[in-house]
Amino acid sequence: MTNIPRQLWVSLRSFGVFFLLWWLLHLWNANPLQLPSPMKVLEALWMLLREGEITEHASVSTLRMLLALTLAIVVAVPLGFLMGLSRRAEQYVDPLVEMLRPISGIAWLPLALFIFGVGDTLPVFIMFYVGFFPILLNTVAGVRQTDARLLAAARTMGIGRLPLLIHVLVPSALPTVMVGIRLAFAASWAAIVAAELIGAPSGLGFAIEWYRQLLMTPKVFAFILAIGVVGYLCDLGLRDLQRKLTPWAEGTGVAP
Repeated sequence: MTNIPRQLWVSLRSFGVFFLLWWLLHLWNANPLQLPSPMKVLEALWMLLREGEITEHASVSTLRMLLALTLAIVVAVPLGFLMGLSRRAEQYVDPLVEMLRPISGIAWLPLALFIFGVGDTLPVFIMFYVGFFPILLNTVAGVRQTDARLLAAARTMGIGRLPLLIHVLVPSALPTVMVGIRLAFAASWAAIVAAELIGAPSGLGFAIEWYRQLLMTPKVFAFILAIGVVGYLCDLGLRDLQRKLTPWAEGTGVAP
């Protein structure tokens, strides 16, 4: 059995166990309003897909995520390189970063709602805030982990600062930066639900709250499943991008 079919088979077994446990919990709870059966949720999911409602809300949330993640990368990566290369810059920026980082993005929702109002800006801001710190800290770590022997060899050969940055520091730090981007995506995608519950007129989080108010629990669970599926597919895309951008950083193959 080749690697891909084997992984698919393992994944299908995992999903089978998950849906079996879900079904048992549904029978034990005996309240379909609180916990509908997997079949009811899948039926609602199919209806929402057929009507295009899930696609519409998922595309809105995904576009917000891509915008927020792009902004976080544009700001955090250069700042991370600056902090990684300059101790003085780190001394100025790090206290502010460490003061803001423990504050949950959700804690900014009341103030952000007052400033931005209901719309696209609020969830983008929350996702940007949540995703900024993992990218920044991983970029700093990636720069600091650059092999000093590589830097010394490059300087010995008379390589200037800009070529040194492009050809030595960036390739060395890129694997760690990509890990930070994946962590940022996971954190931001989790935060988007809370942001859209309150501050957006569309998106997956908005749809969950809308159908919760209508007591349509199967549709609520259908959108929750959609969040998981979209997040999983986006992470697969990031993994593939990471492999293409950093082929030299593949694992050692210790795990079977």
